[in-house]
Amino acid sequence: MSPRTPKQFEDIREEKKNLIMNVALEHFAKEGYHNTTISHIAKHAGISKGLMYNYFESKEDLLSEIINRSMDEISQYFDPDRDGYLTEDEFDMFIRKLFYILREKLSFWRLFYQFLMQKDVREQFLKKHIGPVNTVETIYSNSSSPFLTTMTKMLSDYFMRKKERKPVAYDPILDLNMFIYTIEGFGMVTVYMDEVDEKYYNKTIDRIIELYK
Repeated sequence: MSPRTPKQFEDIREEKKNLIMNVALEHFAKEGYHNTTISHIAKHAGISKGLMYNYFESKEDLLSEIINRSMDEISQYFDPDRDGYLTEDEFDMFIRKLFYILREKLSFWRLFYQFLMQKDVREQFLKKHIGPVNTVETIYSNSSSPFLTTMTKMLSDYFMRKKERKPVAYDPILDLNMFIYTIEGFGMVTVYMDEVDEKYYNKTIDRIIELYK
């Protein structure tokens, strides 16, 4: 048998990391983040506790990786040409892709939402990936989060440009916040739907796009 190539080793490592993250997410969601230990995760993943630390430095690192993975899957459909400018067509496509992803991987997103509803986990998620969105200055000055400085900044640019064709009283930050709340709320409804009326579901997505495009 020929020795494994570096790529094969990397593939095996990535497969093991995904196994650990899937097991961790399931137990974080069902038993609580603070109640789930590294030893518990290792046992259910079928590896030793010591080997766990070859993949993740700590439980906090594991939590961060799970959140990053969820965001990475979504962000690949945001600004697909990577030019830093969100067009109306790209905005439209992103919303449709987002809700397609949620329905395509319901089991993952149901666990993720359940996991995210834990107070400490949600606070870490918001701090790392969303940050404060109350003034234009906080959006542009907070550069600690890659997600904030890409997706949220581009969305803020998008809503600021809308001001040019809206009434004087239009508040782009309020509109941006309302958009985020709408997406979060409908996202939660989506992942917990047992049966979907396709026509009504698609009309709802069309309406969200119409409201904020």
